[in-house]
Parts: sequence; C-alpha cells; structure tokens
Amino acid sequence: MTTRLPVLMAWSGGKDAAWTLHVLRQRAEVEVVGLLTTITREYDRISMQGIRRSVLHAQAGATGLPLIEAMIPARCVNDDYEQAMAAALADAARRWPSLHTVAFGDLFLEDIRAWRVENLAKIGWEVLTPLFGADTARLAREMLDGGLRANLCCVDTQQLDARFAGSAFDATLLAALPTGIDPCGENGEFHTCVWSGPMFDAPLALLKGDTELRDGRFAYTDYALPV
Repeated sequence: MTTRLPVLMAWSGGKDAAWTLHVLRQRAEVEVVGLLTTITREYDRISMQGIRRSVLHAQAGATGLPLIEAMIPARCVNDDYEQAMAAALADAARRWPSLHTVAFGDLFLEDIRAWRVENLAKIGWEVLTPLFGADTARLAREMLDGGLRANLCCVDTQQLDARFAGSAFDATLLAALPTGIDPCGENGEFHTCVWSGPMFDAPLALLKGDTELRDGRFAYTDYALPV
C-alpha cells in the first residue's frame, strides 16, 4: 500500500487556489487534508481578495475540507505574515502529524514562489505549486471549460479599469481584457471570488454588493451570502 502525501491547500477564495485544489484531487498520490487562509483581522476578510469571512466559511464547507485561519494585521509586514503562518502551520501539524507540505496556486511569478519556498523551509515545510509554468491563456479556458465559476472581487485600477470590478470571470471577460493584462491576473491585475466548480459539492448563491475604491487604488466588489 502506498501512503498518500498529505497536503494543506493555501486557499485565497479565488480561481487559482480553487483550480489547484481540483488538480490535486485528481492525483492518486496526494490527499488534500485542509485549507489554509490568511485573514486580515481588522476587516474580517480574506487578505488581498477582500472576501468576507462568512463567504470563506461557505467555500470551505463546499469543498468538504476543514479550514485553518492565519490572522494578520491590516498594516502587515513580512514578520507579521511569517509569524501568523508559522502559528497556523504549527496548528496544522498538531492536527496532522505527517503533514509538512503546503500547496499554492502560483502560476509564473518565480520570485514569489522562491520566497515561499525559502521562508517555509525555515520552519520545516515544503511547497507544492502544481499550476506553476502553465500557459495562463490556456489555463483560463481550461478552468471555464471545467466548470469553474467566479467573479472579479478586486481590481488594481493602476493596471485595469475599475469597470471590470464585479465582472464574471468568463469568455466575455477574457476577450475584453486589454493587451498586456494576464488572463489569470497573475500580475495582480485582478482577484476573483469562486462560487462554483468541480472542487465544490454545490454552487454558492452569492449576492453581489457595492464596489468601492480602497487605498486610492483597489476597486473591491463585495459578495455576501443570502440572509
């Protein structure tokens, strides 16, 4: 009998993390045992994506996986992030003693991937990035053809017009993106909130709220669960 490699999925609430989970679940040698998400304490939302914590919990429930949360401050520096991650991973290791691998949805930013590898190695953890090096135009189409459904929840208005905030991540969006914008937003042009796909037991019925500009730069569109 072959022992499957236990993996903790770094879950952002967006399409890349969701698709990474789906891909890993197709591998017979891997078992994703849980999700790990960074939460900005003051906002009670997923860091970067700005997704409500209640939506995060609904996403985790739809994957059928337990969730571990790493809490960071709004004005987070590297030391804050590293300490929060170390504490969350220590919690995960107590729960799953043979666990020492974290998967990320990184696509092609080698410096970010190398930073993750270096910092997690310091505390005895390994990094898995199954989507790394993928052609992002092809990957975006693969996600859509595979049934993933998401909406843009954050747009960096220094790279992409704010009018794209709240748009569905679909073929229409891909065709409308200006030249130079990565189809998967890997350069930080946009972030997404996933509400359906093969990684979920059932779709989430999310309600789209208002879009607001934060820090004079990021256009966030709010999504919430029905009351």
